[in-house]
Amino acid sequence: MRVYSQEIVDALQAQQEEVNLNGTQVIVKVNPEETRAGYLDPYELRLMRKWAGQQKAAPAAPPTPEEQLQLIRDSMGFPNRNLNTVEIYTGYERVKLGDNEVGLWRYYPRKSMRKPDKPCLIYIHGGGWIGGTVFAVENPCRLIAELADAVVFNIDYSLAPELKFPNGFNDCFNAVQYIYEHAEEYGIDRNRIAVGGDSAGGNLSAAVATKDRDLGTRMVAQQVLIYPCVTFLNGVNGYEWELSQFEMADEQRTMIDPMLGIGRPTEADPEVRKAWELYLPREEDVRNPYVSPLLSDSKGLPRTLCVGAEFDGLRIQSEVYSRQLAAAGVPVKTIRYKGNTHAFIDRLGFVPQAEDLCIEIANALKAL
Repeated sequence: MRVYSQEIVDALQAQQEEVNLNGTQVIVKVNPEETRAGYLDPYELRLMRKWAGQQKAAPAAPPTPEEQLQLIRDSMGFPNRNLNTVEIYTGYERVKLGDNEVGLWRYYPRKSMRKPDKPCLIYIHGGGWIGGTVFAVENPCRLIAELADAVVFNIDYSLAPELKFPNGFNDCFNAVQYIYEHAEEYGIDRNRIAVGGDSAGGNLSAAVATKDRDLGTRMVAQQVLIYPCVTFLNGVNGYEWELSQFEMADEQRTMIDPMLGIGRPTEADPEVRKAWELYLPREEDVRNPYVSPLLSDSKGLPRTLCVGAEFDGLRIQSEVYSRQLAAAGVPVKTIRYKGNTHAFIDRLGFVPQAEDLCIEIANALKAL
């Protein structure tokens, strides 16, 4: 059960008009309950205040690196809600792909389980390449499967630092290739396969689509990039991170500013640098286009849905990437959710924008 009204979701769905923001055509979606510039969405604000009252005391002794990594992993995700209205079947298999075993979770409506040629979304969860879990995004995946009458895969790929780049990336690309080759068995139209994900999963999705283009395999018909990280570098290809690009109400600045950390240039935020140092075996890998897709030529990439949140430090680079895609002739739809913060799809059922986003993704799948 959702904590917001259907009317808010309907209002968000009705907002489809593009505006030009810094050279990028963007649909800005606004919750009618809070339209003031620089303010958090009221449902986000409610959750943030609740979290503030549940902060745990710092441990007496500094954690070891292993303990710190586990603390980071444990902090990821949010207990979201199942909004399905029909029965959704779940399948699971572990497949040896390349050097690794990869878990493939699969969701599809029971009512159409024997229907052939369904669209497919291959979803890659976020978590900074070092964490996250398929279970954090299971409910969004299940809802998209219902709304699009589709098969949605949820990829359990390798994480760093135990298995650094390119392991997780290879797992995701190999999973797409495996699903493409077995499309008929899954009831999928191999010409209607989308790859998508959030945050680090958006990065991996863009990288998979780029490699698919580079190899000429043409397995990916659509990429769905949800607040993706598309570069580790600042000052490249028209991307320049500046705090002044985020309008913040004075009375909420102390809450909003810390939420912008994921995307600050690494020299300004050592925690960001630490995350990619855990992911990459070599510093020069930051310029690999399968690590920083913004550095790749965008010509020939598949049609794209690119989504950002107003108070997400990754918003600037994701909108620059949208602009680069459009300039290369790629059909792209860019959405910015006003008042939201990073990882809002994890809060399905608690913030209306997460549900609206699932509808947008489902509509993109149905249009393939």
